[in-house]
Amino acid sequence: MISFKNVTKKYGEDNLAVDSISFTVRQGEFFVLIGPSGSGKTTTLKMMNRLIPLTEGTISIDGKNINDYNIHELRWNMGYVLQQIALFPHMSIEENIAVVPELKQWKKEKIRKRVTELLEMVGLDPDSYRNRMPHELSGGEQQRVGVVRALSADPDIILMDEPFSALDPISREKLQEDMIRLKKAIHKTVVFVTHDIREAIKLGGRICLMNEGKIVQLGTPEQLLNRPANDFVRNFVGGANSTDSGFDLEQYIRPSAESTVQPGPSISASATLEEVLHQLARYEQLSVEKDGERIGFVDRQKIIEYFSLKTTEGGRDRE
Repeated sequence: MISFKNVTKKYGEDNLAVDSISFTVRQGEFFVLIGPSGSGKTTTLKMMNRLIPLTEGTISIDGKNINDYNIHELRWNMGYVLQQIALFPHMSIEENIAVVPELKQWKKEKIRKRVTELLEMVGLDPDSYRNRMPHELSGGEQQRVGVVRALSADPDIILMDEPFSALDPISREKLQEDMIRLKKAIHKTVVFVTHDIREAIKLGGRICLMNEGKIVQLGTPEQLLNRPANDFVRNFVGGANSTDSGFDLEQYIRPSAESTVQPGPSISASATLEEVLHQLARYEQLSVEKDGERIGFVDRQKIIEYFSLKTTEGGRDRE
């Protein structure tokens, strides 16, 4: 689908941002580019839609060099979601979503139907949201609109450049769950840039870890966690691999039928202990979702049981 062959990007003679990298993103894959600041991940993403020109090597899409595409044709077939919520402030939500379909001269009825479909897809009621202005939405709601705007003209490829990193933890968690649902519904090729290894492991089918412009390891989340290529990979993924001393939220989930109060917001089954505690400080119960579906709830009593068990284990260790 997307193929990099010995791609290099230099800024001047001395600044090597990307150093002769080669990889292929498969059709329909959720492919994550990750690495520390300055690793070359965002430059790599932006070379795909020619926002940044490459210096050496070739990038092709479906076997065709990207330089042989008409620039508008290339970008119309690539949705693009930024970290900065880039909605047009003087356009309604419907007008924001409709920008590319209108440029492609879709009929008004088709555009309106598409807007309705996309807003429903991310849990925003079309009747309530289509005529609102961006400033009337929360940050998380604006970013949802940014995501569906990238899908508006039904492109084959979606590029996402740290789209959730500026959001608060609750909004970020919700949008990650939205992305898991969208992966199943839209069957698009997604290239996703992040600096957060937990986010990469949660969303990615394969992860490409970069450092100093080079690919250090490319593989599934399980491969990076369990078979790191070197100490850099081991250290980079270490926090995700040993999060909360083995805390597994799924072991403390109650069936939904046992709930006696209205649960608070949803949280992912892969959430860390820190994330669970942060939410349970405000809510008595939390719904738990996995792969976009509710699988039960967790409450304060179950987390107390976890700490009780850890305390008992610690006492045995000291004996």
